[in-house]
Amino acid sequence: MNSDFHVKPEVRILGIDDSSLLNEKVMIVGTVFRGGDWIDGVLRSEITRDGLDATEVIVKMIKNSRHYDQLRVIMLDGITYGGFNVVDIEELYRETGLPVIVVMRSCPDFEKIQSALRHFSDGKARWDIIKKAGKIEKLFTGRNGTPIYVQKSGIGAKSTEKVIRLTSIRSSIPEPLRVAHLIATGITLGESRGKA
Repeated sequence: MNSDFHVKPEVRILGIDDSSLLNEKVMIVGTVFRGGDWIDGVLRSEITRDGLDATEVIVKMIKNSRHYDQLRVIMLDGITYGGFNVVDIEELYRETGLPVIVVMRSCPDFEKIQSALRHFSDGKARWDIIKKAGKIEKLFTGRNGTPIYVQKSGIGAKSTEKVIRLTSIRSSIPEPLRVAHLIATGITLGESRGKA
């Protein structure tokens, strides 16, 4: 069920992104933000490149964090991490009790994704998780007139928009994800690169 709730200016948000694909284990980084302009903490864990452990690892990372009780929203940079390690956003919401917002710069090319998944023996299971994430919605944050694309679980459209607008203060990408990306790529590559 997707419900709307009162979004406070200092709502605690965990933004998660992954590092570059350099090894079999891929680092994921979470940044804990108060609204869009105050970072409270950084979380780190590892998932298997092209594995199927992203959901479980993220759930453990969140539940074992001292920030867990204060968090109100999880933000993901897409639903595939470490190659094709797909996050089940419904399970993530169910296991943590925290609404999930998926943010993407562009609308995914599902034909290309399906084609790539044919190379996996469990490609159908991965595709089912991707489909289960639900409808992709276009959202304008008011930054540069550039839209972003979102999926969600456990949160309504109005609250999703409020959280995105509150946290997108320097670009169309929310600060928790932008900073998680900078940290993750900076640690693995020696210097941050690319766009969140």
